[in-house]
Amino acid sequence: MNGLSHIMRFEVLGAVTDRIPLWIVATLIAAALQVWRTALQQKLRGVLTPNGAGFVRYAFGAPWSVAAVGLIVLSGRSLPRPGLHFLWAVALGGVAQIIGTNFLIRAFGLRDFAIGTAYSKTEALQTALISVVFLGEVLPWRGWVGVLLSLAGVIVLAIKGDLGKVKTIASAAGDKAMWAGIAAGAGFAVAAVCIRSASKSLGVDQPVVRALMTLAVMNTIQLVVNGTWLGFANRSEFGAIGRAWKSSALVGFLSVAGSAGWAIGMTLQEAAVVRTVGQIDLVFAFIIAKFFFKEPRQRSEYIGSALVVAGVALVLLR
Repeated sequence: MNGLSHIMRFEVLGAVTDRIPLWIVATLIAAALQVWRTALQQKLRGVLTPNGAGFVRYAFGAPWSVAAVGLIVLSGRSLPRPGLHFLWAVALGGVAQIIGTNFLIRAFGLRDFAIGTAYSKTEALQTALISVVFLGEVLPWRGWVGVLLSLAGVIVLAIKGDLGKVKTIASAAGDKAMWAGIAAGAGFAVAAVCIRSASKSLGVDQPVVRALMTLAVMNTIQLVVNGTWLGFANRSEFGAIGRAWKSSALVGFLSVAGSAGWAIGMTLQEAAVVRTVGQIDLVFAFIIAKFFFKEPRQRSEYIGSALVVAGVALVLLR
């Protein structure tokens, strides 16, 4: 009877796996881990500068991604040989992600969180446009509507029921906050497209291996670039990072685990689709605030969450 229950359990698991594509599972896990990592990073910003808080992602995350590739080698699998296209794509993507993060922080400082969020979340739309130009991947009309609908939901969530924020966001058009937010979204969009392009260039029919190898090389490049910059700009920050190593290590692990999910998703599916589905992270944050922290929610946040979910559903109905 016990053996029969094990067999039935595996059959159910197999049925679920067959029904839900791996890229969706990976993207949802990545979105959830991103919410967790962001919450922990907020605490780190109390003892670290924004640049230092960003650096811990690579300092404590890169070793994990390299170790994952090492385990693949130890398992007896051979790694694909990267070409020149892989190297420049992954380097460009890594630098673009660092630049996007810095612009996002700058957008928050110039105006407020709502402005930064609203304009940076044009990332999914920008990813779709860049994918058309550089990857030749065009979304169907439902996909474009889903991207725009999800963006509308993000804006509603960003203003948190304060209609005056709509005027604030609109009035930001043309000022530094708007351009910083859009630049942040562009940096993240370029990174997403580069990850997909680099992973595809490896050619082997092992998406997880391709994704982890892409992530390991990108994280290593980011560690060197961001670490060099931090060394010149604020060398004393390394001491503060060392004193906060426990929290930093957890942030690094969550970051690389989430990044692995994004990389797997973008290896298997168009980057624009993955980034749009990934915006469900805002809904995750809403659910956590509502049911775990018992924070009161406003009607607008339910509407915004519904718009994001509806946009994601349209993107998935392909």
